[in-house]
Amino acid sequence: MPTATTTTTRAAVEELLRRIGEGDPERIAELYAERGDWKLDWPEAEHGRAATPWIRHRSTRADAAAHYRELGEHHVPGSAATEIERILADGDDAVVLGEIRQTARSTGRPYRARFALHLTIENGLVTRHHVYEDSLAVAQAFAPAEG
Repeated sequence: MPTATTTTTRAAVEELLRRIGEGDPERIAELYAERGDWKLDWPEAEHGRAATPWIRHRSTRADAAAHYRELGEHHVPGSAATEIERILADGDDAVVLGEIRQTARSTGRPYRARFALHLTIENGLVTRHHVYEDSLAVAQAFAPAEG
């Protein structure tokens, strides 16, 4: 039987996913703590690349809003889809498993990337956001055409 904390965590994660689906960066960011631990499982040398500026570590609620804005700016509107396969919740922690489908705005290349998202929810807010995704698929979609 799930604990009250696990049930609250799952509800917060479901609300976060709903808001991400709606696409309003400011409303999404409302669900993040003022300070948090945000990491992406990408090679450090790849952080801050001009083609994928949203891929970097972050630490504030304002950073969360910026992430979702930058993500939207670099993908073709209306071409995104996310399939959530499972949400696993245990106490304050949750893991979301799924696949994203996007199209890189700069190259027009579509891609699919499997992901796992580890979240920690404290007092109803996200304090940890760690993403493990198929970084190769994303990098290839944004790579300049070889000529």
